[in-house]
Amino acid sequence: MTSTHAQAHELVQLIGADDKRFFVRLTPGVTFHTHRGLVRHDQIIGQPFGTNVHTQTGFPYIILQLSAFEQIMRIKRATAIIYPKDIGYILLKLSAASGARIVEAGTGSGALTLALARAVQPDGHVFTYEERSDMQSLARKNLEAAGVLQTVTMKLRNIAEGFDERDADALFLDVREPQDYLAQAYQALCGGGFFGAIVPTANQVSSLLHGLLKGGWINIEAEELLLRRYKIVPERLRPDDRMVGHTGYLVFARKVAENVAPPAAEEHHDIASE
Repeated sequence: MTSTHAQAHELVQLIGADDKRFFVRLTPGVTFHTHRGLVRHDQIIGQPFGTNVHTQTGFPYIILQLSAFEQIMRIKRATAIIYPKDIGYILLKLSAASGARIVEAGTGSGALTLALARAVQPDGHVFTYEERSDMQSLARKNLEAAGVLQTVTMKLRNIAEGFDERDADALFLDVREPQDYLAQAYQALCGGGFFGAIVPTANQVSSLLHGLLKGGWINIEAEELLLRRYKIVPERLRPDDRMVGHTGYLVFARKVAENVAPPAAEEHHDIASE
């Protein structure tokens, strides 16, 4: 269970009365310098979240624990990460929940790995593959800082060699040519297992769909998610001037026996429309 009080070595958020925001890793004996004065970490450690801590000048800061969204957006990254708007949907499509065994490739900076690990705790496990040692090292630090490393097994290997796991509940590919690894994914998944992938370009989606439609997969879907924020001024409600546009195409499928024929294309329909 998540603690209701700030803990030593935890990353917390401080929000000032002027709405200035700081992210602080709590270290006993350390002092944090702000534009409004000094705050000793020892003042924060042990305090309930949602309460105030004051600088020596009396300026208040509200102490908040980080949400999963903030944890992901603040990880150290060497490459682009999968955005939370996509991650939330991926977790649902993969049926990521406590007890699930989920395989992932590649690890990258570990954003999706972090979210998967949180979702499958306390009884599940994530197996993540990465072929670059520098990326794996960075991801390991991010996962350790987020407190989920014990839920993750990290493997340094090219997945062309295949996955060690069998009967995994779900598998997700964030690699350049996912269609080249469908056979390896198929071997790793249990019957009816959940498959997903993310690619940045439409031609990559086409290549992946060609591979999935050759057989062994059902419930094949290709989707894209957009997120638009709004200015929080009730009297002048309107969208923000900027938005995160295209971040990637998502492709999902389910594993079936290779000799099971998928339904004809015209038989696919949206249950929600009935």
